[in-house]
Amino acid sequence: MRRVEGRTMGSRAAAVVLLAAGILTAAVAPAEARKRGGHHRPAGGGYSPPYAAMVVDVKSGKTLHAVNEDALRHPASITKVMTLYMLFEQLEKGRYELDSDLTITANAAAQAPSKLGLRPGSTITVEEAIKALVTKSANDVACAIGENIAGSEPRFAEMMTRKAKSLGMSRTNYSNASGLPDPDQITTARDLTILARAIQDRFPRYYRYFQTRSFAFRGRVIGNHNRLLGTVEGVDGIKTGYTRDSGFNLMTAAKLGDRQIVAIVLGGKSGASRDRIMADLVRSSLPRAYAGARQTNPVTEVAERGRPAVIADAGSRTRTEVASAEEDDEVETTSSTSISPPASVGTTTPGMRRPGLQALPGAAQAYAGPAGQAPFPTAGGKTTARLPAVEGVASRTEAPPKDARSEAFRPVTPTPWVIQLGAMDDEDKAKSILSDARSRTGALAKAAPYTVRVTHGGTTLYRARFSGFTEQSAAQDACATLKKNGFTCFATRS
Repeated sequence: MRRVEGRTMGSRAAAVVLLAAGILTAAVAPAEARKRGGHHRPAGGGYSPPYAAMVVDVKSGKTLHAVNEDALRHPASITKVMTLYMLFEQLEKGRYELDSDLTITANAAAQAPSKLGLRPGSTITVEEAIKALVTKSANDVACAIGENIAGSEPRFAEMMTRKAKSLGMSRTNYSNASGLPDPDQITTARDLTILARAIQDRFPRYYRYFQTRSFAFRGRVIGNHNRLLGTVEGVDGIKTGYTRDSGFNLMTAAKLGDRQIVAIVLGGKSGASRDRIMADLVRSSLPRAYAGARQTNPVTEVAERGRPAVIADAGSRTRTEVASAEEDDEVETTSSTSISPPASVGTTTPGMRRPGLQALPGAAQAYAGPAGQAPFPTAGGKTTARLPAVEGVASRTEAPPKDARSEAFRPVTPTPWVIQLGAMDDEDKAKSILSDARSRTGALAKAAPYTVRVTHGGTTLYRARFSGFTEQSAAQDACATLKKNGFTCFATRS
């Protein structure tokens, strides 16, 4: 009986040991997974990153599919498309050649994976760097590109943000060159469709690198993370991305016959599900794309030229001369307007409409921003306040129609000093950035937003400005606050 009891007690002890070992293994496994790169895999059971998607017909500019397309999202490694845009620009200007060397700093070498693992002080050619970003999505190389071009990655991120704004990506902000997690690294699906078109329009010679399936690098063969290349008919690029906060992202360009589209999927629950969604979008959208001659202009940057124009009497449309501009420059001023959000067609972006802004001094009138747009990040802001964990995915297949209601123009009398945030190729874009800027900082509580139409060489731009500053210092202080909130601006005499 004792032997039986001894065996029984021994069995129980063994069971306890095995149970304890199992519990310990379960507790240690997640930590080990993180050390081994497990952070690149979505957590099981309820992982639901915020979703967004958009498909645009390149030739017609028509929206073929849209889900939460204006909601703020983290781009993850799709960021590297803008990093390469900046590098392609340097190549185009002759500042670098494809065989030029880029130096790897200690900071670049210390970047988190995915990376090539280059040592501080080593070099990599520009062409190798391009291929490393397209295939491996190497964060150390992305950082090195920024540092070599701008002197530091933060300065390069500022350049990227300015470039984004000049392209019309009004809700995009960059904090680094790689897309590694940062609460202020944000964009929208709509903005990314602009970038996807711009990089093809501007750099057709270099865009071909996004079709790279693999490349040999110092004894290694590195494959492309984009699984749709060669598997979905028509797909010719361009970039994947993933962080825990962003979910699985993909920017895709596809061309079949005379039809061409760009498509964005953000917030996939896994790489496989993201790829399935994108493949379905490509297959369903390409046949509906326009097959005739391109009706839209190539995506171009909006560059400011010379000093801002003198503003004519408020409420009028007056032709005036620009002091530093060409003879064929034409300036048309428009006062601020009351802007209503676009007519709803089953709004998919979460959030409530902002209340109307406070009345402006004099005859000016403030306007609220588009419904549902989350605030731009403030310094030290939390990601959770901007990106909801779960969002609806009801979609629409056509672009929302423009609001047909007439807008009442009211005069704005420019003060001695004004702030300019930029110039857009569309007046609605200029008004949108003014609305965004005013709603995100108290520095413009009493400022009057207005636009200035400028025509030069057949190109019409709309300058986005704020009046309401009698002193230069007040305008500069307000502009400094705007810059801290991710906007570009300058103070100037009216």
